[in-house]
Amino acid sequence: MTSRIPRDSRLRLVRPRPLAAAPSAVNQRRPRRPAPRPPEGTPAPAELARMARSGLASAARVARWADNALGPGRDAATDGKATLSDATAERAASDLGLTLTQVRADWDTARLAGLVEVHGDSARSSWRLRAWDRDDSAVLRGWVALFDAWSLALPESRELESAAVAEVVSAMPQVLSFLQLSAGPVPVDQLLDLLSQRVTELRTARCEVPYGPEAVAAAPEAPRPAVAVADQAEPAQDAELAPLLDWALRALASVGALTCGDGHATLTPLGNWAVWVKLEQICVAAQSPAGNIEQSAEDMLRGCAQLRPNAARAEYRAWLAARPVGSAVTELLSAARGEDALLRGLAFEALRVVGAPAEHDVRVVVEDPALRPYALLWLAEHDGVDPEDAHEVLTREEATWLWVDTAAAVADHGEAPMLVRHLESALQPTVPALLAEVRAVGHPRTVQVLVALAAAHPDPALAKAVRRAAFQVHTGGS
Repeated sequence: MTSRIPRDSRLRLVRPRPLAAAPSAVNQRRPRRPAPRPPEGTPAPAELARMARSGLASAARVARWADNALGPGRDAATDGKATLSDATAERAASDLGLTLTQVRADWDTARLAGLVEVHGDSARSSWRLRAWDRDDSAVLRGWVALFDAWSLALPESRELESAAVAEVVSAMPQVLSFLQLSAGPVPVDQLLDLLSQRVTELRTARCEVPYGPEAVAAAPEAPRPAVAVADQAEPAQDAELAPLLDWALRALASVGALTCGDGHATLTPLGNWAVWVKLEQICVAAQSPAGNIEQSAEDMLRGCAQLRPNAARAEYRAWLAARPVGSAVTELLSAARGEDALLRGLAFEALRVVGAPAEHDVRVVVEDPALRPYALLWLAEHDGVDPEDAHEVLTREEATWLWVDTAAAVADHGEAPMLVRHLESALQPTVPALLAEVRAVGHPRTVQVLVALAAAHPDPALAKAVRRAAFQVHTGGS
């Protein structure tokens, strides 16, 4: 066996098959959906990016200051909770000629827009800030990230109940959609009516209605007509929601998504475009190519295992578009922690589609031995390392562990020739050296992998050596 450097360390664990055997979802040609066009009157992307740069100029200025003034080995930039420490905030205010309040507000905006990345008590500039002046798409993605986090941009009053705030945050997409479709100023009273209806729907959906004779016997009196109850409840609910809607509109105005005045609210060009983008994402999600959009992460990944790489990525995008990013990342990492090595590799392929929003969670799982090699490769590529060179961030032990994990996936889901070819991708120059290091890393599937490899390999002498190694690992011998 000769050693070779893998051409692509991202482990595309998809069985090679003739085109005739490919699933119909891949084999059939679908008519391409024409590229959607934004609503008439929407400014061009370059103009939208100019607006976003203008609105985020102060945040970008603080982010650049942090990049130059803070760094490894210097004083702690944050208090460990992504908030600027007092000393850092005072230093920034002095250097930039701003008040402490302005500095903290601009820092929070820069963080929400992805212009800075916080790790523990240190901070660094993000790829988005480095591309800020030359890449309009990076700017617009940053503004959309801020738009998505509007509820964090302006902290709600302590007088507002957290449960009610959560309901309003869940209901606001419908309000924003109505504003976008209205294409002009909308009375706040009308928005309050719509918000009230949506909150009522959310509360009704959570309500557990008792059924059966026990429920009837337990009822103390006949219920009053529903219409009468609703009529009495609406004024009280409107009064409860009015300050919450006011907070939501002010928060959206603070990120530049809308303007308020004279009892009306109007989406800005950026806000109108962002809501349209979100509606388009929902449409894309509804057109999931292989029908896995409503599945759990594990079932979705199993479905994608039978797709070609491009089709699988399209499925990942559709699945992700239908979910909040945070919960989707959590679900993918949970699937990666399972016993199926194939799902581990595919979960990190899906996380590559997520991109920057998954970075924090991926850094956390670096401490998990089973996920560490995958996480290190993901982070290396995220930091700009060429995928062909990313494997260099792994130690010899980590690379060997990943080799065994990939072999386990091939043994479970692939074919014998594929397992034999996988032997050639090992870093070790000889089979004895490979077997010695495979035994040393202690992967839980080592015995099964070696047994499968011995059964698949056509060379009787090599197969015998691999079987002997499997027996030694199984018995704990040397």
